[in-house]
Amino acid sequence: MSYLSHLWRHHRGEFLLVLLAMAVTLFFLVRMAIFALSWSDPAHRAQAPEPWMTPRYIAHSWGLAPSRVAEVLGVSPEVGDRPTLEEIAERRGVPVEQVLAEVRDLIAGAGRSR
Repeated sequence: MSYLSHLWRHHRGEFLLVLLAMAVTLFFLVRMAIFALSWSDPAHRAQAPEPWMTPRYIAHSWGLAPSRVAEVLGVSPEVGDRPTLEEIAERRGVPVEQVLAEVRDLIAGAGRSR
């Protein structure tokens, strides 16, 4: 009798838990690798702000503190809330260009302080 069939017959629950843990670990390893490759691409750094971007995307792209970007835009830095700059402008009742200008000013100010 092979070792795996022994585990399956006598320790089925534990065996399934180990397989589940391995699958979850593999999922997060692949996810981490994808994010690392994505953010190491120079095309994702220092992109000009656009209406589709979220405050956290801008923070990552420009190396800014997410809380500072959220503060300037007047949004909550909550992890689950991911409004785009366009949605932020709609909520505030202002043109999206005004929000984009605020982000550009923040970026310009951060560049001067470095």
